[in-house]
Amino acid sequence: MKKIIFAFVALFFATLSYAQIEGKWKTIDDATGEAKSIVEIYKKADGKYYGKVSQLLIKPEHANCIDCKDDRKNQPILGMEVIRGMKKEGSEFTGGTITDPKTGKTYKCTITRDGDKLNVRGYVGFSLIGRTQTWHAVK
Repeated sequence: MKKIIFAFVALFFATLSYAQIEGKWKTIDDATGEAKSIVEIYKKADGKYYGKVSQLLIKPEHANCIDCKDDRKNQPILGMEVIRGMKKEGSEFTGGTITDPKTGKTYKCTITRDGDKLNVRGYVGFSLIGRTQTWHAVK
């Protein structure tokens, strides 16, 4: 009986950690397939999830976000908070935004986890109009 209870508890905690997005993730350019950067996703005291660029794997054309329209304008891409305000809703994270430092554009965002991968979708208006990138866990 103890083994069965232990198995259920282990499965429960494995399921909880499986749905988490906190940690370091290698971003992959959906057009070229190249690894671009490492983004570290973390939870703030407000209970929401944020992500910052912790490492650049490809040197960008500009070191700063020259086309950003908000507080990130002319700020260094390295260290920039590119994901803001994500909330966990069931098995997905939504309600926040993601900014592309290359273009300076900010999109609504949805993130789902699939094993060691994140499906990160940025979109305008409806989620049908947008693009999805697959990010890989950094071990």
